[in-house]
Amino acid sequence: MSRDNETSGLNRTLLRKLIVIAVVMFGFAYALNPFYRQICEALGLNVLTQKDGTVELDKNTQVDKTRNIVIEFDANAQGPYRFRPTVTNMTVHPGELATVMYEVVNTQKRDVAAQAIPSYAPQNAMQHFKKVECFCFKQQTLKPNEARQMPVVFFIDPALPKEVKTITLSYTFFEVGGMDKTAVNEGSKHAVR
Repeated sequence: MSRDNETSGLNRTLLRKLIVIAVVMFGFAYALNPFYRQICEALGLNVLTQKDGTVELDKNTQVDKTRNIVIEFDANAQGPYRFRPTVTNMTVHPGELATVMYEVVNTQKRDVAAQAIPSYAPQNAMQHFKKVECFCFKQQTLKPNEARQMPVVFFIDPALPKEVKTITLSYTFFEVGGMDKTAVNEGSKHAVR
């Protein structure tokens, strides 16, 4: 019995040590965020807001206001959709954040899963077209007759060659799978017979 008591006492001591370590680790992790923020602010790194709480968007040094790039938007649908950009073009400065909306309508009386694939012209502009948010990052599932506005948030890398004045962004929106569930179920019933 004394051995069981000794083991039980060691287990309690170990448990206390582990609890203290967990509390210290939690406290360290909790204090790390403000500490990191103060270091970054002191060094001028990754500062998103000014000390007075106002942000001056015009002072973004990455925006090249000496250049204008015309972005043309195009849409192609392969499947049961109406798909189009809400504007056909816009003019942006390299480094400037911009948003364009695309609209899609599922014209079918069934759910449809779809994916958009982008293409760029000229081809060398692709590496300089930076998307922050895009509906093309994941599949879209549309309910019957559903209409949806989908954003593309982007900027043009200021390293874009000077001779490029116009970029065309084109999306092809196509159905994933290509068959509805009733057709698949009927086909499997015939295959079993």
